[in-house]
Amino acid sequence: MEYISGFSKLSKEEKIAWLTKNYFQNAQKAKELLELYWNRDKKLQQLHDEFSENTLSNYYLPFGIAPNFKINGKAYVIPMAIEESSVVAAASKAAKFWQNKGGFKAEVINTIKSGQVHFMYAGDPEKLTAFFEENKENLISSTKELTQNMEKRGGGLLAVKLQNKTEKLKNYYQLDCSFETVDAMGANFINSCLEQIAKTFENLADQNSYFKNNPIKIVMSILSNYVEECLVRAEVSTSIENLMKNPVEAQEFAERFVEAIQIAKVEPLRAVTHNKGIMNGIDAVVLATGNDFRAIEACAHAYAAKDGNYSSLTSAEIKDGIFKFWIEIPLALGTVGGLTSLHPMVKLALEMLKNPSAKELMKITAVAGLAQNFGAIRSLVTTGIQEGHMKMHLMNILNQYEATAVEREKIVEHFKTNVVSHSAVLRELEKLRK
Repeated sequence: MEYISGFSKLSKEEKIAWLTKNYFQNAQKAKELLELYWNRDKKLQQLHDEFSENTLSNYYLPFGIAPNFKINGKAYVIPMAIEESSVVAAASKAAKFWQNKGGFKAEVINTIKSGQVHFMYAGDPEKLTAFFEENKENLISSTKELTQNMEKRGGGLLAVKLQNKTEKLKNYYQLDCSFETVDAMGANFINSCLEQIAKTFENLADQNSYFKNNPIKIVMSILSNYVEECLVRAEVSTSIENLMKNPVEAQEFAERFVEAIQIAKVEPLRAVTHNKGIMNGIDAVVLATGNDFRAIEACAHAYAAKDGNYSSLTSAEIKDGIFKFWIEIPLALGTVGGLTSLHPMVKLALEMLKNPSAKELMKITAVAGLAQNFGAIRSLVTTGIQEGHMKMHLMNILNQYEATAVEREKIVEHFKTNVVSHSAVLRELEKLRK
């Protein structure tokens, strides 16, 4: 194994030369592949290089669209960046299914985000509470220079609360701060405010004789990606007879669908895969619009376990002959700042969505997750998940074995009426090649 000092100071060409020489059997081939994925436009490539550190090349994901979405009476084409077969197809199919049944309804319940100043304090809790209440307005006013522009847009720092967490960890307290960041995701804004509050809190404590002997020790100041109050709800509903032409089949489908959701409510082994399917749709939109899918994922799964057991993020019911299916999920999204104003494909995706506000993007993204889940459950309780998925996966198998155009045409035709599996595709290829 090779180690290197000062790697970040090397040029991109020097980094590639070192890497390919020391870590690849065929250095030239590795170098050519890295360079193959560069943008021909040098200015555009420089932009991509500056998104991260030690960048050597670009890693592409397919950028597709799911058309025919009707959300709150409006038509949408939803951009999705994802590599998994059948995700875009399933979302598109669900969109078309619900288009003439009222479409999707979505509403934002709240948009509050939070961050915490975490600190340790071994003194009298009552003295800490009194000190905090006496200085709370000073803590808030210390952020005015940071919040004034956000306040002009309708956001800002909403509240600061002292939380006693000593039952969970000895001497542990926090200042819990809530924020409205309007159309920005707001991570940098929130973190800057928290650090200023922490600095002011510590300085005020240093001026107090009691706290000099019983010091407040700031551990860290950081936003929380668990935005349980930044909630959006999306739903679909229709009469059971409207689900299918055959009323008996429609009733059976609705009942099995609800039972599938109920299983995901009570069985974590199923719920994890169930919610992963929801996130297939959500993450694809989050990536396409330049938002932080890691934060969205972490928050969604924490929310799924908010009641003490990991459970389904979606719900379904049959009541008075009406089938209803819905999702309620926290989504902290932004449409200004970060990649949204830099990445050309993100700009394109947002324009495709009619340049939505953060609230509108929350609704669209929640709908994508609900549509994806509907498509998956619909397949599971009828034909089974593999029929559609493997047919979409067929092209990946053919690419793996470098099938020619003629071979592709013949094999695709064969599997229109046969079950797709890796071994079955390989057998057909071998027959053709003999």
